[in-house]
Amino acid sequence: MQQDFGRSLDELKNIVAFTDEFFASNGIDPSVRYIVDLCVEELFVNMVTYDTETDSDISIEMAPHEHGVEVSLTDFGVERFDPREAAPVDIDAPLEQRTPGGLGLYLVLKTVSSIHYEYRNRNSKITFIADRK
Repeated sequence: MQQDFGRSLDELKNIVAFTDEFFASNGIDPSVRYIVDLCVEELFVNMVTYDTETDSDISIEMAPHEHGVEVSLTDFGVERFDPREAAPVDIDAPLEQRTPGGLGLYLVLKTVSSIHYEYRNRNSKITFIADRK
């Protein structure tokens, strides 16, 4: 199942409805839903916030995968950004020593079963698998 969403945080409600429909129509284990929601929201918000050189829609695709879901987000006409190469976050540092940013991507990388990045012709595609661990 695939759908395109405008580059606006207002689209988050439509993304939730899209995910609702996907989970309902595919009988996916609801325990995976939290991971999918967290990761899709974080990645979508990052694309909208940081990929400002384009006004193209962001495509989200979901497909059943063994014990969970495979999700891809594709951003068109943007610079390369591989979330797997994001600066590490020191979650053990005291708050006053932490640099803001990066915690959302850290959570994405820690909660998904796998994540893949592809960049071609200025199109950035992040694919992750969320399943019961």
